[in-house]
Amino acid sequence: EVVHGTGTERDSIDIAMSFARRIDKLPLPCRSSAGFLVNRVLVPYLFEAMFAASEGVPLAVIDQVALDFGMPVGPVELADVVGLDVCSHVGDIVAEALGRSPPDLSQLKELVAAGKLGRKSGEGFYPWVDGKALKTAVADTLPPADLADRLILALLNECAACLREGVVEDADLLDAGVIFGTGFAPFLGGPLHYARQRGIAAIVGRLQELSVRHGSRFNPDLGWDHLA
Repeated sequence: EVVHGTGTERDSIDIAMSFARRIDKLPLPCRSSAGFLVNRVLVPYLFEAMFAASEGVPLAVIDQVALDFGMPVGPVELADVVGLDVCSHVGDIVAEALGRSPPDLSQLKELVAAGKLGRKSGEGFYPWVDGKALKTAVADTLPPADLADRLILALLNECAACLREGVVEDADLLDAGVIFGTGFAPFLGGPLHYARQRGIAAIVGRLQELSVRHGSRFNPDLGWDHLA
């Protein structure tokens, strides 16, 4: 992410973009705002995993739902990889800046306080051995039928908000940024491409259903009107 403010000179952005290419990175120009793009869209995805956990859904089951959708790792394992201290800090910033109500994060805070920060410390939500998370198998535990949509549409809804706010310039850049920055199932062409393939009206309708069932965090963003 090449972050710029309203007063950033175009030459400075171009130099930073060129530097990113020279070190073999894909530069993504982003307007300065809480979480920029990648963290901004990951926070509701990770939060929804914690909402599910607070409902009693086993962590490994939550991760498997995301893997079955096509994500490279589940949200709980991703939090461990990023670092629970980092997730806690970024989550607090984004939630406060955007006025979002977070889930119960007491377990996360307790792990951080105990120095269990995820993969880098050898234990977080999962124990880690030789760089791999050790997950306890949960036999015959079926996830909630709507959990995949809860996780993925929370992320998609934030993508629509980012595009509406001009955090990135267009939908193609957003899709590329979320694929390369979060690992979003690349075979789906990016979150907004996936939304168009599924149908914007269908996405909005499903968000409305989830909002009735789970709360206002699923209220469809106004950005969907522009995409439609």
